[in-house]
Amino acid sequence: METSSERPGGVRRPWWGRIAIALAVLVVLVVLVERFSLLPGFGGLWGEETRDRSGPALLKSIQDMDRYEGAVGNFQVVVDLEKDAAFLPDAIRGTRTLYVGAGTVGGYVELGGLDGQSVTVDADRTKASIRLPHAVLGAAALDPERSYAVSKQRGLLDRLGDLFSDNPAGEQAVQKLAAQHIEEAARESGLARRTEKNTTAMLENLLRSLGFREVTVSYG
Repeated sequence: METSSERPGGVRRPWWGRIAIALAVLVVLVVLVERFSLLPGFGGLWGEETRDRSGPALLKSIQDMDRYEGAVGNFQVVVDLEKDAAFLPDAIRGTRTLYVGAGTVGGYVELGGLDGQSVTVDADRTKASIRLPHAVLGAAALDPERSYAVSKQRGLLDRLGDLFSDNPAGEQAVQKLAAQHIEEAARESGLARRTEKNTTAMLENLLRSLGFREVTVSYG
């Protein structure tokens, strides 16, 4: 049987063992070069192609909406999220992500719970009074077309961990934080007051078109 050069101790390594080791080293080098972009333009040699093999979207449920959306706010926030290890330098273990999050928050008034006590009309049908609950702000909806990561800094151990992760450098944490900041900004922006103002204007125009000359809308 053919063998390669002798190893210390007189043990010979088979020729196929040397080939297997060389191939393993080559694969590791290729993965490292492509992952960390050590050679610009190297990734294009593989001719990567994207195919959408997703199945059809399935309708899970339909919910009737008994609300009026009176206003929508557009917001943008820059999130700077840093995670450090207690006893290791950032170059070894740690991440820092700079992320721009853009999204909307809608304000609405619930109309489904109105009853006979919520709406009063005089005998001549010229005056109407409506009492509504205060406006509510919905959850922030991030726009994937306008939200993006500006930069990502990762320590050596984090980069190595990404090699074996199904979701390397996931952006779930910064997306969640961006949504929280947008919701906080919406609460302080006066969006709820704007929603009630627009809802009042809509109801006044609607009832006046039906013949009512005096319309009163209150909240609480």
